[in-house]
Amino acid sequence: MKFLDETKVYIRSGDGGAGAVSFRREKFIEFGGPDGGDGGRGGDVWVEAVNGLNTLIDFRYQQHFKAKTGQHGMGRNRTGAGGEDVTLKVPVGTQIFEEDNETLIVDMVAEGQRYRLAAGGNGGFGNAHFKSSTNQAPNWANPGLEGDEKTLWLRLKLIADAGLVGLPNAGKSTFLAACTRARPKIANYPFTTLHPNLGVATIDGNEFIIADIPGLIEGAHEGVGIGDRFLGHVERTRVLLHLVSAQEEDVAKAYKTVKHELEAYGGGLEDKPQILALSQIDVLDEDELKVKSKALAKACGSPPLLLSAAVGKGMTEALRALRGVIVAAKAGEESGEENV
Repeated sequence: MKFLDETKVYIRSGDGGAGAVSFRREKFIEFGGPDGGDGGRGGDVWVEAVNGLNTLIDFRYQQHFKAKTGQHGMGRNRTGAGGEDVTLKVPVGTQIFEEDNETLIVDMVAEGQRYRLAAGGNGGFGNAHFKSSTNQAPNWANPGLEGDEKTLWLRLKLIADAGLVGLPNAGKSTFLAACTRARPKIANYPFTTLHPNLGVATIDGNEFIIADIPGLIEGAHEGVGIGDRFLGHVERTRVLLHLVSAQEEDVAKAYKTVKHELEAYGGGLEDKPQILALSQIDVLDEDELKVKSKALAKACGSPPLLLSAAVGKGMTEALRALRGVIVAAKAGEESGEENV
């Protein structure tokens, strides 16, 4: 299944049904009077966040969504039926923007969350509605109101607790595959990962979601390589795990390159809690490991974690470090909600 995180759709709510012009005609009733019913209301267009989706690929094959028109009113004071609604089912984490792709309408952050994007038009009044003491036989009715139509942008930002960042071939996909049941593509060439992957990690009885995104290179914020468009998928995370490959000649430069790209992107990523780890340490001997870990510690101001996902070394410590930050962040959010 292909990954799609941004798409454009056209929506239109249903028109209201027209009111009816009708008069009661029955034997032995001399002055029947008007009995035209009202038109039904047009259908609404809704958006709903559902579980089980992590891409907008469904909207690649259908971009137009139109709700049904309300039925017209009928004689004998019968009101027309309302038009059927249309619901766009999107993954949790989808943002809905106006046509300018900048004005945010709603952020779908919880499963089951619903929002009405376009309201259906009201049905028109039938001629029975206009009967009065001075006009006992009105021969007109209202047409139904037109529905709303608009073009919208849907942009997906995956919801995960932890995000993996680093240069290409830093071991991010290997880390994800080692600690979760996700099976991302792993190979010894740059940009093996072309779209984000999600996995659920478990440590000490706690579960949390990890997001792996394509690697960043120098100039990614200017579109070099795959660019930084996938960084939006780690905006919602509570912590970042920054992996620096032990195979890099200059580990300090590798760290600073990714750090600069995170700062250039913005979105609050530069302020997120970050855990630094020297990955793929199984390729180094003891002396080289000491030199590179010391250089990395000097660049970031604290000693990095040492791990190798391929042989399982240091994985438990890394997962516990991530879990600690995530649990603390959740506790802070809950206490903040209670104070509100």
